[in-house]
Amino acid sequence: MTVRKAWIVAVAAVASGLSFVILLVVGVYVVAGNIAGGVGGGAVGLAKGAVPAAYQSLVQRWGNLCPAINPALLAAQLYQESGFNPNASSPAAAQGIAQFIPSTWASHGIDGDGDGKADVWNPNDAIPSAASYDCELASYVKDVPGNVTHNMLAAYNAGAYAVIKYGGVPPYAETRNYVKTITTLEKSFAAPVTRVDPSKQAAAAISFAQGKLGTRYLWGGNGTAEQGGRFDCSGLTKAAYESVGVTLPRVANDQYNAGPHPERDELLPGDLVFFSDDLTNSRAIRHVGIYVGGGYMIDAPRPGAVIRFDPIDTPDYFGATRVTEDGAKALPSAV
Repeated sequence: MTVRKAWIVAVAAVASGLSFVILLVVGVYVVAGNIAGGVGGGAVGLAKGAVPAAYQSLVQRWGNLCPAINPALLAAQLYQESGFNPNASSPAAAQGIAQFIPSTWASHGIDGDGDGKADVWNPNDAIPSAASYDCELASYVKDVPGNVTHNMLAAYNAGAYAVIKYGGVPPYAETRNYVKTITTLEKSFAAPVTRVDPSKQAAAAISFAQGKLGTRYLWGGNGTAEQGGRFDCSGLTKAAYESVGVTLPRVANDQYNAGPHPERDELLPGDLVFFSDDLTNSRAIRHVGIYVGGGYMIDAPRPGAVIRFDPIDTPDYFGATRVTEDGAKALPSAV
């Protein structure tokens, strides 16, 4: 189904009794065609709440350590490595929020908080160490052809020797995926400095959600036949985007990282909107809906309620994500 046809279906689906919302949606969506740009250049800040508050100042400070990194890139790397879990460990013996293996930590771990001890399990040490190690790797591969940041990330994953040997990102599937994933996720962690492009799939995703209006909420609902076609909040948004070929994570706080984050006055139909009791931490997000324009979303609000239109301008409004296919694909499956 083309976006144009999907939009016609979306309008027709709710024509009765909801014309005021339709006009808002159509008006805002038409405006989308005139919006250009993306996450722009200049100094890179962090998107609201994208990094847990306990680590935000560390990531912002150390993410500016050298030209090859920036705070959003460092945040994406930490998210890829551990999902910001300071207690993460792997079968390969990688440890902590930045997933250092013991031998690398012994050589490159630093005492970031000045307490006299470099502790791989302490984010106050591990985050500065990750940034410092990134910058060291960037200096090792600075003469290798290609993008220095891509080569730096490849060196973090596969070692500087491999990057030098192959004259750039080595032909290892894991390493190439590591570089692509982090550079894609970087857009999700960066504070927008210009408007971001509207999603081409947005209209069809809204059409799907509109088709579920009036359906009773089900905790953990994915819309399966066994569940009577019922959804919870993130099950609905996941299904809406799956209907247009974009696979989102199952839970709301991971869906937040599926693309860049427009400001409130830049919202367009199809953006996901998020809600939380902690407005400083995206990992605490507890609710999501799909924006339709004019300050309204379609959401599956809570047990006992039905999928419906709700206003988004409430005290627990956290922010929004403009879903992109690349952003969704980049999300770590284990997070």
